[in-house]
Amino acid sequence: MGKSYPSVSEDYKKALDKCKRKLRAFIAEKNCAPLMLRLAWHSAGTFDVKTKTGGPFGTMRHKAEQSHAANNGLDKAVVWLEPIKEQFPILSYGDFYQLAGVVAVEITGGPDVPFHPGRKDKDEPPLEGRLPDATKGADHLRNVFGATMGLGDKEIVALSGAHTLGRCHKERSGFEGPWTANPLVFDNSYFNF
Repeated sequence: MGKSYPSVSEDYKKALDKCKRKLRAFIAEKNCAPLMLRLAWHSAGTFDVKTKTGGPFGTMRHKAEQSHAANNGLDKAVVWLEPIKEQFPILSYGDFYQLAGVVAVEITGGPDVPFHPGRKDKDEPPLEGRLPDATKGADHLRNVFGATMGLGDKEIVALSGAHTLGRCHKERSGFEGPWTANPLVFDNSYFNF
């Protein structure tokens, strides 16, 4: 039996298509694909499989979640995206932020990422500390992504590959510099660098 996804109306689907075009133009113009992917990733990365809390349900729009240590700088992405979101009030923030991440991967040459809409926004941000600490090793990643999110090593490696885009900023993560030679191209160089 396959996965079951929520259904959305035809108007919702049309709004998604229009929004995707706007996001594509905006992200390309601003050259901000890494930031948009980070927004989507950090939104989804808070999911707890046991309690069914956290996850990509639009809570990043709240200052409480933006203020989590791992989310330093994501308030900028939220502010930049708000004028586009206002044009599509039918869309949930959860779908909107994840769609921005999908578009970011797409315009940087990454793989097609299946997008399934239908997330319902939540008002309660997840607890601080659900994202991994960059100063800890593989066992920590397995605990955060395996025990908490229910992912295996293969999925953890795939998620880590998103670091092929972007760079570290001292004021955000304590680290400085790009992860790869070309931080605006989605490829496998992160795994070799």
